Amino acid sequence: MNATLATATELKIALDQARGYVIDMDGVLYRGDAGLPHVCDFLEALDRHGVPFVLATNNSTRSSEQYVQKLASMGVTVEASRILTSGQATAARMKEEYPRGTTVYVVGMNALREAIFGDGYFVPAGKDAQVVASGADFELTYDNLRIATLAIRHGAGFIATNGDTTFPTEEGLIPGAGAILAALEAATSISPEVIGKPSTGMLIQGASLLGTEPAATVMLGDRLDTDILAGRRAGFMTLMVLTGVSTLEELATSELQPDVLVTDLGPLVEYYRERA
Repeated sequence: MNATLATATELKIALDQARGYVIDMDGVLYRGDAGLPHVCDFLEALDRHGVPFVLATNNSTRSSEQYVQKLASMGVTVEASRILTSGQATAARMKEEYPRGTTVYVVGMNALREAIFGDGYFVPAGKDAQVVASGADFELTYDNLRIATLAIRHGAGFIATNGDTTFPTEEGLIPGAGAILAALEAATSISPEVIGKPSTGMLIQGASLLGTEPAATVMLGDRLDTDILAGRRAGFMTLMVLTGVSTLEELATSELQPDVLVTDLGPLVEYYRERA
């Protein structure tokens, strides 16, 4: 397979067409609580050139405001309105499908509960819930799985923020939301509707926020099976960095390839510096 890094000329040809970016966070801007190289310079370059961007993450463990704080601790200043989480996208999708007052059991962190229950549209419930919403949960217990399993087996709808089996941290890859889904699917024999990447809903919503056409929008990510696949499905230009999950070795054996491959954000900073 073609798993070669883009030359400066190839990068210029591609990015000359870019009118906006949907940018993944984990593995692109940081790993765990450790910031990755060139992040501030890249985002500042986009602002300087008037190129809009949205930070779209499959991670539902934090709210937009919490992500603002997390990025600020790394010296990165971003407004909450520029952050789109899979928890927000899941809550929005549920409102399209279910009426006000629907009862929901959430497997996930407080940020996902806030996204779903914060405005009072949905009502918290247990094993009698009409819908089970599942995301990453770093405090998961067997009881959480038991209640969700009983609800699903009794006919509850089943929706998930994302299917990422792993989650990149500074220590390495740890279990992600998809690992929890695997347990629930094994216990119920039912698969959920998945909202986050590689589904296209978050990307289409991101492009709508940017006001850009899909073909002129870049999906910038670190993971073939979510970011790049979602970008391809949505008709975006796909740009991958090697600072997160997917590796050159994975690319070498994959049918799916990004339109542009770079080591990190450095070449993008250089592109916009020369464009000034």
